[in-house]
Amino acid sequence: MATGVLAGCEPAETRSGRSAARWPWLVAVVRAVAGTVAGLLLLVSFPPFDGWWLAPFGVALLAVATAGCRLWGGAGVGLLCGAGLFVPLLAWTGMHTGWMPWLTLAALEAAFVGVLGAVSAWSWPLVAARPWVAVPLVGALWTGQEFVRGRAPFGGFPWGRLAFGQGDSPVLRLAGLGGAPLVTFAVAASGGLLVAVGLLGWRALRAPERGRVGLWSVTAGALVAVVGVLGCPVTVPDGPELTVAIVQGNVPRLGLDFNAQRRAVLDNHVTGTVALAAQVDSGAVPRPDLVVWPENSSDIDPLVHADAAERIEEAAVAVGAPILVGAVLEQGERALNAGLLWLPGRGVEQRYVKRHPVPFAEYVPLRDLVRRVTTKVDLVRVDFVGGDRPGVLRVGQARVGDVICFEVAYDGLVRDVVLGGAGLIVVQTNNATFNPAEAAQQLAMVRLRAVEHGRPALMASTVGISGFVGADGRVRQATGFNTAAVRVERLRLGSWRTPATVLGPVVEYLIVAGLGVGLGVAGWRRRGRRPGRW
Repeated sequence: MATGVLAGCEPAETRSGRSAARWPWLVAVVRAVAGTVAGLLLLVSFPPFDGWWLAPFGVALLAVATAGCRLWGGAGVGLLCGAGLFVPLLAWTGMHTGWMPWLTLAALEAAFVGVLGAVSAWSWPLVAARPWVAVPLVGALWTGQEFVRGRAPFGGFPWGRLAFGQGDSPVLRLAGLGGAPLVTFAVAASGGLLVAVGLLGWRALRAPERGRVGLWSVTAGALVAVVGVLGCPVTVPDGPELTVAIVQGNVPRLGLDFNAQRRAVLDNHVTGTVALAAQVDSGAVPRPDLVVWPENSSDIDPLVHADAAERIEEAAVAVGAPILVGAVLEQGERALNAGLLWLPGRGVEQRYVKRHPVPFAEYVPLRDLVRRVTTKVDLVRVDFVGGDRPGVLRVGQARVGDVICFEVAYDGLVRDVVLGGAGLIVVQTNNATFNPAEAAQQLAMVRLRAVEHGRPALMASTVGISGFVGADGRVRQATGFNTAAVRVERLRLGSWRTPATVLGPVVEYLIVAGLGVGLGVAGWRRRGRRPGRW
């Protein structure tokens, strides 16, 4: 291992000829294990484990594991951390497609953490000289990594952002101020705080006169920050009320062949809605103002096939309310993933077309080239094309914002519907090709979005998890997985724009710009310095 990537992880004193030079391979092994454990600690901060409080420890362990490494050694430790996080976190992507798509995606995501590890190692001398710098530096490094990973390649894949594991954490309150980037920064900065306290504590033991002042200063600053987070208010919606129903129809069989079952899936959602109508007629539940069906609830295009349209109309007339139908629309050799607002007796009057189709799942970039690697590419039979406008739909006097499936992970797509006047965030999704872990991870994103924009939200899934989320991030009436269910709730819509909604990406840009300045200063300070010294 000492001759591999991690051989660059010998500490500075090792390279200068001190006694630890006799055991470079042992140092490399320890760092490799620490990097992997750091990734596993980050993993268990996400659903379904929900150990949100472990995330700062994972961040801190990675920072310490890269301390004293050369660039390529830090990259190796970071790559192991990324593998420990993303290989198990994204296991659901390979449930029905095999190991290649799963491990390819996990390796790509881990590579971003590898770059983070390299930069962390390169900037460590600044932390060693001034331990308090670890707090903003580590926070900015993780925010910057997510900034790039959420945009590239092919529009990025933001799954696994630190913020998405903080559904039960007090730090979630910060989403209303600066969205997911600020939550990630706070989590990672907490890890940097652990590093700073550890360094200052060690120095206080060795030189009490000098070390204690820095230790107490950092501790006092941390306490102030904690009080600030706990005192951060959560928006209370004050708009009109809307009664909304979710119909989770379920599918006959989980897996990629849900498309072959498309008539059965449509019938399941019609049956669930008719059963809801019976409850309404009996007075057991109030009549909804809107019924939400999930993504892929009608993979038979009801604008082309009359039998599908008749079934949806049957359900809408029975319940006496508009239905937001997740439908696949035929466009020749292309297709659209859409939400159709179907009114009883009137049909479709409004629709939203998914703006961000998922590469290699809903369309295949470089299809001929990818086919040379795997024939699985042809499981995506047609390429979906994206829409060009936010999913803001008018329901009576209210407006709801529709985002479809993985779009909930992208800050701008959700913000656009709120800026368009939506008082409720609706996430239509189909989890039939995945597992409960994926559904729980997606619901955690919905929770963050509700707090971020100060609005109630809901997730409607074909198989679960479906449920309502308050503007405080709390989940209500969550359904089970792989079961049919109906949920009804009266929601008070949001009207105020939170600071996060107003500022949008500004907070993230400022953090990334600050990181750039900090690394620039570090580079300037390193000029003419010998390796391992500041």
